[in-house]
Amino acid sequence: MFHIAPRQDTVTAQQRQRYRSLATSTLGHFTDFGAITSLAPLQRPMRLLGPALTVRIPHLDGSIIREALKMACPGDVLVIDVSGDQRRACWGEFRAYAALRKQLAGIVTNGAITDWDALSQLNLPTYARSTSPLTTRALELEGEINTPVAIDGVTVNPGDLVVGDDDGLFVIPPHRADALAEAAEAKQAREAEKRNALEAEFPEWFR
Repeated sequence: MFHIAPRQDTVTAQQRQRYRSLATSTLGHFTDFGAITSLAPLQRPMRLLGPALTVRIPHLDGSIIREALKMACPGDVLVIDVSGDQRRACWGEFRAYAALRKQLAGIVTNGAITDWDALSQLNLPTYARSTSPLTTRALELEGEINTPVAIDGVTVNPGDLVVGDDDGLFVIPPHRADALAEAAEAKQAREAEKRNALEAEFPEWFR
């Protein structure tokens, strides 16, 4: 049985804009909450930003992902919780083409992916735990869309802002977005001043 809840558009366009230039490592100076450190980016350089469309699959059955792709809107980040099954790949080449067609911002899964060679060449930011030749099946047993999921011990609610770069991922709930952005913006401004001063003193370091 599928459970599909309505979309949650809780992050404002202004909040999203503030995070476009913020590094996850800067956020990591101010909070541990929301940091996802166990998933690796499939491509580098990497930049991912968008609201979470959450999906939970029951181990073997990945059929609910098809419904999530139908429901997804441009700019969404598909966040897939595989319920602990890290042996099977829930994501591969042709699902990625469907995501590109829907203009998704990226994919995050605590499971495995397959078709690494094809996925690594696509302009679709993807974070996963591993690769696997085993895949999920389309059994249509059960699954959930837009319910809370857990990735690396981090609760991801539908509509939370997902921020990713080469260093990792952060999940930012709307009620923390402005305060964290303000602190991170100030820190990056200070770092830019220090960097400019060092470049003026030691230009050979920055060639």
